[in-house]
Amino acid sequence: MKDLSKDSVTWLEVGDEAEGQRVDNFLLRIAKGVPKSHIYRILRSGEVRVNKGRVAAEYRLQAGDKLRVPPIRTAERPSQAAVPAREFAIAFEDEALIVVDKPAGTAVHGGSGVSFGVIEQLRRARPLAKFLELAHRLDRETSGLLIVAKKRMALTRLHDMFRDGGISKRYLALVKGRWRNELQHVRLPLHKYLTAEGERRVSVDAEGKAAHSIVRLVARWENFSLVEVELKTGRTHQIRVHLAHLGFAIAGDDKYGDFSLNKALQKAGLGRMFLHAAKLSLAHPLSQAPLVLESPLPTELRVFIEQLNRNEKLDYGQAL
Repeated sequence: MKDLSKDSVTWLEVGDEAEGQRVDNFLLRIAKGVPKSHIYRILRSGEVRVNKGRVAAEYRLQAGDKLRVPPIRTAERPSQAAVPAREFAIAFEDEALIVVDKPAGTAVHGGSGVSFGVIEQLRRARPLAKFLELAHRLDRETSGLLIVAKKRMALTRLHDMFRDGGISKRYLALVKGRWRNELQHVRLPLHKYLTAEGERRVSVDAEGKAAHSIVRLVARWENFSLVEVELKTGRTHQIRVHLAHLGFAIAGDDKYGDFSLNKALQKAGLGRMFLHAAKLSLAHPLSQAPLVLESPLPTELRVFIEQLNRNEKLDYGQAL
């Protein structure tokens, strides 16, 4: 990125990665630390020009646009040395997107007490990548398929697809108890709130936002059930709260689960939450070609299922 704080005007050529982005958002991204009020002032005054002409803040950039940026005093960027470069297992990659197979215990991005996550490490590992942005989120303790956009247009279309239900997401979860129904629609509204300690939580609340999960029974033992959950909406902690509210807490869930059971499970070898983003089905955001991606259960989850098969009677489904 060019130094915008020098005394002379900076000329930038807009690449494919910024195509379709509003010029105000583009400037806010490249001039981190600069107050929004300053960005909008230089836009209103005409100091920012696109192809030698004035533009409004709402103007959407096109690849090849020539952008004139006046000198801007940017904040010093913190050293990136603390972010280790890391490549992740890749389920799919082309010029528009990457589908990462995220391990449990890794946040998708920094914040809330976490200094870095998948996206920061991926950017560090790929310094020549012009654009890498998360298309959606997974909880830190959830493993599985995570989409990262490599082009602005792909990101915009992926966001539209997630919002409009154009992407099928299916998760595998091991829950406490014996799930009875082979197929069950769960429609329970969810409300976000903060605890006294400032931690984010979610509860079922009539005043909350609509949330819809479809639960399918995969296998059932004497004390546990393996279910596949299809998300029709993407609310925070949706699967965890829906299942816990129905009395089927996810094994190893440290926010909504059975804490005494979790301790016993840790001694038995399950040291994480048993929730895995296993399947994604979508039309490619640029080519519209069908994409069907799957991630197998991580080793630690598969090993625990094998342990269940040895120690508990399987009365529904097949041993995995």
